[in-house]
Amino acid sequence: MTLKESIHQVLRIQLTFRIDEIQNILDDLHLSGSRDAKSSAGDKHETGVAMAQLEQEKLRYQIYEFQKMEEIVQKINPSNMNSKINLGSLVQTDKGWFYISVGLGSLTFKEQVIFAINPEAPFGKALIGKVKGDSIHFNSVESIVLQVL
Repeated sequence: MTLKESIHQVLRIQLTFRIDEIQNILDDLHLSGSRDAKSSAGDKHETGVAMAQLEQEKLRYQIYEFQKMEEIVQKINPSNMNSKINLGSLVQTDKGWFYISVGLGSLTFKEQVIFAINPEAPFGKALIGKVKGDSIHFNSVESIVLQVL
């Protein structure tokens, strides 16, 4: 398995983990809400139920967002190699490693930190289309593209 394929796999595992984690919280809220509904009455209870429903909606939205990320990641073929940076590129700069995919933040693989970034994010846009040896100016900082996988 190549480095890029390994990073891609780590990203998929992280997305699945986060979805499962949020789903477990949502399930716990649902169970506790159904228990509370049977044992309480009054305005205080109704306020608590409304707050729990808002929390559940927020969690459902987070799951939806992570599922959209999963769909994007599933469309990326990590064995594709391009000299120009685009969606699916693993990029090494003099400032670090970046996987152009979805905005999930930092991933760790073999003690190396790789940032999963969205190509539509400002730094992602700065990287798109660049090739090995190009420089990127972002937030008054210059970076050099060392390799594109």
